[in-house]
Amino acid sequence: MIDTVELTKKLVGVESVTPARGAVFDALELALTPLGFAVERFICGEAPDGPVENLIAIRGEGERHFAFAGHLDVVPGGEGWTGGAFTPEIRGDLLFGRGTVDMKGAIAAFVAAVARTPVNGTISLLITGDEEGPAIFGTRAIIDRLNQRGLRPDLCLVGEPTSVARLGDTIKIGRRGSVNFWITVPGHSGHVAYPHLTDNPAPKLARALAEIDAIILDSGTEWFQPSNIEITELATHGGSVNVIPGSAATRLSIRFNALHQGADLVERIRTVILRHAPEAEITARISGEAFLTQPGTLSDLVSGAIEAKLGITPELSTSGGTSDARFLVALCPVIEFGLLNATMHKLDEAVALRDLHALTDVYAEIIARAFA
Repeated sequence: MIDTVELTKKLVGVESVTPARGAVFDALELALTPLGFAVERFICGEAPDGPVENLIAIRGEGERHFAFAGHLDVVPGGEGWTGGAFTPEIRGDLLFGRGTVDMKGAIAAFVAAVARTPVNGTISLLITGDEEGPAIFGTRAIIDRLNQRGLRPDLCLVGEPTSVARLGDTIKIGRRGSVNFWITVPGHSGHVAYPHLTDNPAPKLARALAEIDAIILDSGTEWFQPSNIEITELATHGGSVNVIPGSAATRLSIRFNALHQGADLVERIRTVILRHAPEAEITARISGEAFLTQPGTLSDLVSGAIEAKLGITPELSTSGGTSDARFLVALCPVIEFGLLNATMHKLDEAVALRDLHALTDVYAEIIARAFA
């Protein structure tokens, strides 16, 4: 048997700021090997977005294949913790440390659940060291490796912290897509008293942004909130109040629902920008497409396990940011369910000890139902 709290402490005690590799994967492998898992670890990518370590652990045989996915990398600890960000500490009923919630606690809970639950089929853990970062060499590389080996799960549970007010009140059946833009409009700087000798890029960019800000992409769907375009940065490079800037730059972020494709949104924004500033330099990165796992077999399985162990019926949600589920849907239906998200990425991130044990119980019930 594996104690969920103790395994969480071991994982949290290893600093693993994204992109993570090495010791934190050693700690997880040490827990998995005695349980009969065949563990494969591999490193992908180079700086600046790598190298990244990934882990695929598989146990059992049979047509039924249930996967659990997650990440061992965390955001930086930051300054101002009551204790140490990477020194797990129990104070009262809480375990403090970076990653307790997002999402080393869920990984520990799943490992502990597997340790005590008979499985008649194949069960796997798909764990990356790069979810909090660019996610270029993480879960996408795991999917490539699975495809090379001819392995495809039937169902996948991602242990992201989805609960809001109490454990089990929310599961994610989808996520909005994300696309970000970096836009620079060049000009010719000069003294404001001699505008005829300059080319001011700021008005061009301002007109483009006004048009973009007026765009209403949609009014939402049954499962998704309305898509939104946000201006996240705006700057000119003049250096003085009496100098017309030599360039103007902005950053945009779009979170979009399943009514849109990232490439179409990129082209729409590009068209607006170039109409007002034909010389603009535009870089766009699609972080992920929107996806939806239609309510049905998998959501019923997870909801039923939560109801059986926690006595509540979870809300089916698509709210929040992106997660690696956006990649995993290429393999099979995906649901996200994990701990309370109130303290993730914050100073003094902490999880209730009772929630770690309760999550283990629910995961064990999910595993049992998946192979029933």
